[in-house]
Amino acid sequence: MGIRNSLGNMNLKSLLKNKSFLGGTALGLVLAAGMSAAAMTGLNHAPGGYDGAQLLKAADLTPVKPPNGAPMSFADMIERVSPAVVSIETKGKVKVDAGIPSLPGFSFPGQDPEGGREQEVRGAGSGFFISADGYVVTNNHVVEGASEIIVKLTNDKELKATVIGRDPATDLAVLKVEGKDFPFVRWELDRKPRVGDWVVAVGNPFNFSNTATAGIVSAYGRDLRESGTSYIDYLQIDAAINRGNSGGPTFDLYGKVIGVNTAIVTPSGANAGVGFAIPAETANKITKQLMTGASIARGYIGVSILPVSKEISEALNITDTTGAYVAETTRGGPAEKAGLQVGDIVKTVNGAPVKSPTDLTRRIADIKAGEKVTVDVLRSGKIVKVTVTAALRPSESDLARGLNGGGSDSSSSSSNEGGAAPVIGLSVKALSPEVRKAFGVSADVNGIVITDLEETSDGAEKGLRPGDVIVLANNEAVASETQFKSIVGDLQKAGRPSILLLVNRDGRNIPLPLSLKPKAPAETPKP
Repeated sequence: MGIRNSLGNMNLKSLLKNKSFLGGTALGLVLAAGMSAAAMTGLNHAPGGYDGAQLLKAADLTPVKPPNGAPMSFADMIERVSPAVVSIETKGKVKVDAGIPSLPGFSFPGQDPEGGREQEVRGAGSGFFISADGYVVTNNHVVEGASEIIVKLTNDKELKATVIGRDPATDLAVLKVEGKDFPFVRWELDRKPRVGDWVVAVGNPFNFSNTATAGIVSAYGRDLRESGTSYIDYLQIDAAINRGNSGGPTFDLYGKVIGVNTAIVTPSGANAGVGFAIPAETANKITKQLMTGASIARGYIGVSILPVSKEISEALNITDTTGAYVAETTRGGPAEKAGLQVGDIVKTVNGAPVKSPTDLTRRIADIKAGEKVTVDVLRSGKIVKVTVTAALRPSESDLARGLNGGGSDSSSSSSNEGGAAPVIGLSVKALSPEVRKAFGVSADVNGIVITDLEETSDGAEKGLRPGDVIVLANNEAVASETQFKSIVGDLQKAGRPSILLLVNRDGRNIPLPLSLKPKAPAETPKP
């Protein structure tokens, strides 16, 4: 027109910022003029023959026996399944900035009144037939926003496709082309792939259609929540997948689809041996519903949740880091109505343990709207049971606008109007109407506002800034400087190393552990 486990010493979050969804770009192939074939292949030719090389006799070409369990060749399987794999080409329009600013009262052809212009863009991806009557599975990001979709078969025949259904939450889409008796493949639903199993990926990388690569299952159950998908335990493979492979299948040795190739982690934009596929079980469940034209309905309770990090657990004086920390509840939503509170840690759903925020999201998604769900939460050191009536999950675009309607209308002020002496390096004030107005804090946010920070404080180092509102301190609602100072003092007397603050910024709550240990004074340079 998406990993939490560490990979060596690589900074995973920085890689995720450079993550490459695999649909999309054409390869710019440039050959340097005058480059010889020898230079291109790395062979150094001596005059009259190969330098130091020996010609091999046919009798010496004995096949090397593969390891036990490994195939001699994938050729038979690839020949059988590759006709079901298709290339997908898309056209669409995006708005780009105008090349020159508009003159008042004048416009240029193709330019909208806001000064932008629409430009046609082309994309490419992969897909595969899942039925003989023309249903094609691919990734949502391959076809999202496309005004025209062409499916290209292995015999180079091109067919126009229509979108039957899309599910942005799992990045899956189903297309339909007219015709019958198409070659198709089946999902592997009888056995779960194991780490070390052989896999073959087939697709359209860089517009090289029907490219096959082989590798193994590297891991199972990868969490790519940073990519925006919270419903999938991804399959990690090391078969080479690149831009254009998106939506293509990964096969097992029996020619069954075990995954839909979706994303790679790469520092350069090219394959680095870390690819991710949506498992067959999930893809089959979603695409079966999409093939009927139905939208995907998911349960929803209206909470914003975060992992229970080591720092959060230390600040709360707990040892268990499983569960999901409730950072926000939707005003008037199911969770708030049922009595779930900000600062609760969800431990179970209907008796099943919750390992992580992603785990909670998936469990709630499987509950139908109107059904009651019992959750156990850790609150002030005790387990509390809460019964919530699930609702229908809003669209992803509605959720992206924010749980509580977004942030304030005015920017934050950085002035300190003479608050009390700093507590752990923070100067704070109660939220009087005047203070709310000065710092742009909306009426539905309660707590104390940070008016200033010491530059060397832990809060400053972790990104706190004037205008941030402390909603909870040690899971206790705070409304005054005196109360905040008392909470901090009690924790320091108890020997606690840190305190957990819940900070509201622009309408969103962020849990932030801060050290209670005094900072060592900086050494004065000696002359």
